[in-house]
Amino acid sequence: MRFSRRRSETEALGAPLFSAADHQRVAYNQRMNSTPQNPAALLRRYGLRPHKNLGQNFLVDEAALQKITQAAEIQPDETVLEIGPGLGGLTRHLARAARRVVCVELDRALIPILEDQLQDYPNVELVQGDILKLDLRALVGGAADEPGYLVVANIPYYITSTLLRKLLETAAPPRRLALTVQRAVAERACATAGELSLLGLSVQVYGRAQIVAHIPAGAFYPPPKVDSAVIRVDLYPEPVVARERLPLFFRLAKAGFAQKRKTLRNSLAGGMHWQAQGAAEILAAAEIDPMRRAETLSLDEWRRLTQVVEALAPPDHEQPREQA
Repeated sequence: MRFSRRRSETEALGAPLFSAADHQRVAYNQRMNSTPQNPAALLRRYGLRPHKNLGQNFLVDEAALQKITQAAEIQPDETVLEIGPGLGGLTRHLARAARRVVCVELDRALIPILEDQLQDYPNVELVQGDILKLDLRALVGGAADEPGYLVVANIPYYITSTLLRKLLETAAPPRRLALTVQRAVAERACATAGELSLLGLSVQVYGRAQIVAHIPAGAFYPPPKVDSAVIRVDLYPEPVVARERLPLFFRLAKAGFAQKRKTLRNSLAGGMHWQAQGAAEILAAAEIDPMRRAETLSLDEWRRLTQVVEALAPPDHEQPREQA
């Protein structure tokens, strides 16, 4: 369900959303409405409390909100998709920087608060719904095409992996992500060879990932039990691994990381249903020591392993193991 300023069918996507006079009026109202939020008082006014089951920890620290906005490097003509606007604190910053902000909020009870807090920002569109079930291209419209849109989000832990997969694998991917996640998750997503995780591999095959800010738990209301970090992912025009090879790439990676304490020879043999000797031969052909563990491989080595497995064409190497 959308709650937004309606645009006429004849209004071009690139046309201004409002006139110069409107800009002056809005700028004045925004200055008057730019004071930090009091989340506890705001929720009490509407008879609400944060829902733990929805992962509602509202980011309210103004310095942190500015860091996220700066990390996204929003240009004045760009569209931003914000996931989980909550009480609208970050949305106000995004709306001052972007031409258009599309906000998707799962909790229907927060919509009246958002409508109130964002009434002076006509370039904001509110959508009530589950981002995991919505079509991204339908949400952002023509912004899904060149040069692309941006995604900014404070992601609840329980949907981090699922949401990242949707954003990275969609047919209409964003150009850049600026995501606030648990600090441990951020470190895994941005880790390099030696500490690489399946999450890091899954993100970095699509774009360059880096931690751009750390946010203490006290910056949120209510404060979570752990600190957070902001990761920025600049997506490549195409994944590092050819799209037709991605299913095999992820199949190998999942097998390798499924039993992290085992050597690659044994973890791949188990996960891919190969003979141990066959797994060792494949790894050797990819110039990878069979005794190494999954987290020690670089993205380039995983890509090379995928190419080797594809070239060796499975019959000799995908035979089920003999039963003991």
